[in-house]
Amino acid sequence: MLRVRSVILQSWKGFKTFPCAAVEVKNEPILGFKEGSKERSQLEKALQNLKGKTEEIPCVIGNEEVWTKDVRYQLSPFNHSHKVSKFCYADKELLNKAIEASVAARREWDLKPVADRAQIFFKAADIISGPKRAEVLAKTMIGQGKTVVQAEIDAAAELIDFFRFNAKHAIQLEQQQPLDSDGSTNTMLYRGLEGFVAAVAPFNFTAIGGNLAGTPAIMGNVVLWKPSDTAMSASYAVYKILRESGLPPNIIQFVPADGPVFGDTITSSEHLAGINFTGSVPTFKRLWKQVAQNLDIYRNFPRVAGGLGSNGIKNEILIMFNLKLGKKGVCLISLVDSNSISLTN
Repeated sequence: MLRVRSVILQSWKGFKTFPCAAVEVKNEPILGFKEGSKERSQLEKALQNLKGKTEEIPCVIGNEEVWTKDVRYQLSPFNHSHKVSKFCYADKELLNKAIEASVAARREWDLKPVADRAQIFFKAADIISGPKRAEVLAKTMIGQGKTVVQAEIDAAAELIDFFRFNAKHAIQLEQQQPLDSDGSTNTMLYRGLEGFVAAVAPFNFTAIGGNLAGTPAIMGNVVLWKPSDTAMSASYAVYKILRESGLPPNIIQFVPADGPVFGDTITSSEHLAGINFTGSVPTFKRLWKQVAQNLDIYRNFPRVAGGLGSNGIKNEILIMFNLKLGKKGVCLISLVDSNSISLTN
C-alpha cells in the first residue's frame, strides 16, 4: 500500500519543500468477506477462538503489567453472560506513576526523527491490514456488538488509514519550511508538547481510540491512553500491535480507569500538556472546567481538543407521525435520530 516518489524543491504559500523521498499511501480496501473467501475463513476462526473466553487485560506502565484491586469486566453487548475481558482500573497512585514515566521518556522520543516515528505506525497499519486483521475485527464484533461490515470499516479500514495517512502527513509537515530571504535563513522545527497528552477514547469505535492515542505519539508526544470499558479487548489488541511494531515503552501508557478519577488526576498534574477526547459533551465540559481552574499549576497551557456527540442533552430523539390513509386505516411511522456516534477531531 506504500510507495515512494521523488519530490522536487518548490515554494507554496510562503513555504518551501525539499527534495526527498515522499511516502504515498492509499485508502485501505474494504474486504467483502464473501462465502469461501480467505478473509471470511480467517474471521470465522478468530471468532471461534474468542467464544466463551475471557481475556485478562492489565494496566501497562512501560513494560510493567500492573493489576489493582479494582477489577472490572467487559461484557458482550449481545450476550451478557460472556465476559469478554477482565481488566482493572488504575488508581490515582498508578496514574501518577504513569505520568512520571511518560514525562521521563518524552525528550528522547521527541528527538527521534519523525520518519523513524512514522515507520512504527506504517508497520502497525501493515500488521492490522494483514496477520492481525481477523483478531482485531473479531474483538470489535464480540466486544462492541458490531456486524462484520461495521467492524471492517472501523477497526480495519479506518484505523489503518489513520495510522498511514497521519504518519505520511507528519513527514510532509516537517518537509515544509519557511522561505529564506536576503541575509536570513528560516527554519521551522516541529516539537512535541512539553508534558503528556491524555487520550480519552469512546465506546463505539476501535479506530478512534487508536487514533486519539496514536496521532500525538507520531508528532513526538507521550500519551496516557484511557480506553473505554466497553471497547477494552479491541483497544488492547491495538496497543499490543503498536508495541509489536516498535513503539518504545512509556510512550503510550495503557491505563483503564474510572472516568472521574482519571480526569481529576490528569488535570491536577503540572505536566498536563493536552487532552485528546471523543465522547459526551458533559464529560468534556467537566475536563475543560478543571483545566481552566488549574491553569496556575501547569508548566504550559494545555491544549484541549474534543470530538463530541450532539448537544449532550439527549442522544435519542423520537419523532412520531400519524398519517391517515383513508379507509385503509392509520399508518404510524417512527423516526429515531440517534446522535450517539462521536466524531473524530
